[in-house]
Amino acid sequence: MTAPVPARRAGPGSNMARAPTTTADPALDAAALLRRIGFFTLFVIVPVAAQVSRRATVVLAPITVALLIIASAIDGKQRPPGGGIFRLLRAPAFLAGTLVIFWSALSLAWTPFPGPATERLANLVATIVLTLAGYLALPDRMRSANLYLLPLGVGAAAIVAILIGLFGDAMMSDNGDGDGALERGSVLLALLAWPAVAWLRSRRRDTGALATVLLVAGALLLAPGLTPLLALGVGALAFALTNVRQALGVRVTALTAALLLAAAPLLPFLIRPLGAALFGATAPSALSLKVWQKLVTTEPVRFITGHGLETALRGRFVGLLPANAPTTMLFEFWYELGIVGAFAAAFALYASIRRAGRDSSLLVPGSIAAFATVFTIGCIGVGLTAIWWLTSIAIAVLAFVAIERGQFRSSRPKASLLVKTQV
Repeated sequence: MTAPVPARRAGPGSNMARAPTTTADPALDAAALLRRIGFFTLFVIVPVAAQVSRRATVVLAPITVALLIIASAIDGKQRPPGGGIFRLLRAPAFLAGTLVIFWSALSLAWTPFPGPATERLANLVATIVLTLAGYLALPDRMRSANLYLLPLGVGAAAIVAILIGLFGDAMMSDNGDGDGALERGSVLLALLAWPAVAWLRSRRRDTGALATVLLVAGALLLAPGLTPLLALGVGALAFALTNVRQALGVRVTALTAALLLAAAPLLPFLIRPLGAALFGATAPSALSLKVWQKLVTTEPVRFITGHGLETALRGRFVGLLPANAPTTMLFEFWYELGIVGAFAAAFALYASIRRAGRDSSLLVPGSIAAFATVFTIGCIGVGLTAIWWLTSIAIAVLAFVAIERGQFRSSRPKASLLVKTQV
């Protein structure tokens, strides 16, 4: 009998199939899925849902941040939190903003409405904590597939807003808060248009960026109020100036915003004569400026300390303020927080804009345009710390941080077309 011949092992050159040596990690796959769902919710669902629901932004934003935090806890792709927190604590803008929060908390001692003011301060702090948590949870390197969701969501939300503007009576007949949702949704559209444009321009998608702005402008043209459209126009001017001369655009935007906030009590004395000449002395805007002017002249001491949180809003209901008093951010800062809060906020705004001007040059025009848009909306008619307004700003901030972390590219050697041969 002959012994059986042992089977030969496959050598290096053998064509026999090998078993795969790599296995997928379910934890990493789950983290990637959670992160994709989070960004899809933040960049697509939130802008679209904000057009039909007044509470969509406030409800969905914390859920999105929670998904991002869970994903980062699983795969650990975020930056070390210690370094990020240390940089924030050293930033002049963050320190000035902390002073604003501290002075707001201190004003609870002399505000006539301590209960509502405490709730308002708690909402403000919660929104800041939410933004910081989202900032720390963002991965160190953002995938392009997640960032392309932003212009997709902005475009989809603009289309929904246009359809509602054209056929609003039929589409929103069963929605009791349709008008309020459209106003808030249009504000969010104006804010998110600029990070979407910045991302597309960083990928050399200039045609897509222009189409996004035009689509958003068309949606805002059909929106109930003119504030978002006007703010988008101011942002476009800041974008154009910064795109042509970056240093000049950053400097002009920073100085204009900071000076308007710091010198706000002088505005009624300068603008009211012009408004009365153009629209008449009995125009609502002229009468509102007259109220502001009277408050400055009759209560100069209280403009040092401020009247405390919540007095600008609730003071109208109890007779502390006339019903036609201004409702802008400029008036509320000075009336509630006085010179300390207003000057600290002005410095924080100036330092933030100048800091944004040192980022990637491709993103600077978009970020400066976003600052100009936010400041214009606050100056025209949005209150100081409405929770939906603060959440909208937080979403725009997270969007800019995300696209900034998506600006990495590996340089690859170009393949030579000339092949040298040896004769």
